[in-house]
Amino acid sequence: VPTYICREADDLKYTLDNLADLVVKEVHGAGGYGMLVGPAATKAEIEEFRKVLVANPSNYIAQPTLSLSTCPTFVESGIAPRHIDLRPFVLSGKTVQMVPGGLTRVALKEGSLVVNSSQGGGTKDTWVLET
Repeated sequence: VPTYICREADDLKYTLDNLADLVVKEVHGAGGYGMLVGPAATKAEIEEFRKVLVANPSNYIAQPTLSLSTCPTFVESGIAPRHIDLRPFVLSGKTVQMVPGGLTRVALKEGSLVVNSSQGGGTKDTWVLET
């Protein structure tokens, strides 16, 4: 995923010019806090975030918004599509091995792209079947 380092002048300019299309995250952030999801933000939220970014650009990176898959998910109203992402795991040492499975995170809020458990996201079983 292309990553724009906001402490670099050209990357900061690109980020500021394209805030409505990018995800902007704190460099040392976690859990989906302190970030902007441009396509889901209001104009007011984007302008407020612009001020924060200009005040401390070295604290942020920006990336294009990814198109997440959806998966049928049990929610209060029944079964509904929710966005998911897959975190595969690779073990490295003398050899490199893919772990047969991974962590699938799900955004439980309708339309949300934020899958972090600290932001109301959940997890799903991830199965790898051999043929």
